[in-house]
Amino acid sequence: MIDIDYFMKAHELKKKLLDRQASPLTKDDVLDLLESWRNKEPVVYNIETTNACNMKCEMCPRTTKMTRPIETMTLATFSKIVSQLKPHAPEKWAEWESFVEREYGIAKNDMSENHFFFYIIPKVIQLHGYGDPLLDKSMPEYVKLLKARGFFSYFSCNPANIDIDKTIQMFENGLDYIKYSIESVDDERHKQVRGNASNFTESYKKILRLLELKKQEGFKTIIIITMLDLNKNWQKDEFDKLRKAFAGRNVYIYLKSEDQQWYRQDFHGTKSVHWSEFCQHPWMSMTIKSNGEVAMCMEDFNNEIVLGDATRETLAEIWNGQKYRQFRRDHFDLTPVIKCVGECDMKLIGSLVQG
Repeated sequence: MIDIDYFMKAHELKKKLLDRQASPLTKDDVLDLLESWRNKEPVVYNIETTNACNMKCEMCPRTTKMTRPIETMTLATFSKIVSQLKPHAPEKWAEWESFVEREYGIAKNDMSENHFFFYIIPKVIQLHGYGDPLLDKSMPEYVKLLKARGFFSYFSCNPANIDIDKTIQMFENGLDYIKYSIESVDDERHKQVRGNASNFTESYKKILRLLELKKQEGFKTIIIITMLDLNKNWQKDEFDKLRKAFAGRNVYIYLKSEDQQWYRQDFHGTKSVHWSEFCQHPWMSMTIKSNGEVAMCMEDFNNEIVLGDATRETLAEIWNGQKYRQFRRDHFDLTPVIKCVGECDMKLIGSLVQG
């Protein structure tokens, strides 16, 4: 989830800053505005239930850069976190949908990278980080718990890890969205991108079986298929083949811009609104990692900036505490010591504000 109320309140200021329009506001004025718009009740973007993964993806920092221990969250910690959160009110969500269509021109029934960001990501508790949720045995229970508390659930995973029975259990428990990442319709090419544990042929068979069972049982889970745009010369043809493979089937499919291209030093641009604007996460959402640590955002793969511990503190204490306040100040001031300044593709708001 993201704090959609904050996002809407900050929108006009964001447009002016991105357009480099002159503003009478000082840096302190802007920072005060951001703080006034920030909800004092935490909104959680994602809960990384595990950072275990059996893939070796070329574009993932987990493969070559992540050094933190492999850990899986306990059910008790997950339950404690979720008990402190609230879903968006229906009337606020209706306001958000009108805002997105008016300001971004994206219709509610669209199917695209930016539709996914605006109509799905803001309302779901995202259950993945730097691991594959299919390796977490508690996932069906997490989905059930979220559904009981009125939340939408979603995670992205590697289809080679599909367990049909376990997935059906998640469908039965009310999983709202599941995304399968497929990089090629050729097994060898797929392995080149995501490692030897990945494949297309067997994954495709499993997804078709899930689609069959979904239709047969009337499950409401939306199955999403994505391919990452990794700036490869074969990418367009491969995505066309992937679309044909799922033509006429009940899936949500799109080509996704690569996040954090600095990982591979291959800057080829983005079509994502999210990565084209500036980072608002310090004021808009929290990220909780598999060991219960609250990190600066979902991109902090080694938990380098830890702002609290959800196993020992309440989310409100962390979100409104001194460490978070200092982090927001450092983020805004472009303090060189923080990871955001040197290791992120997103613009930082402080770089757009005049002294």
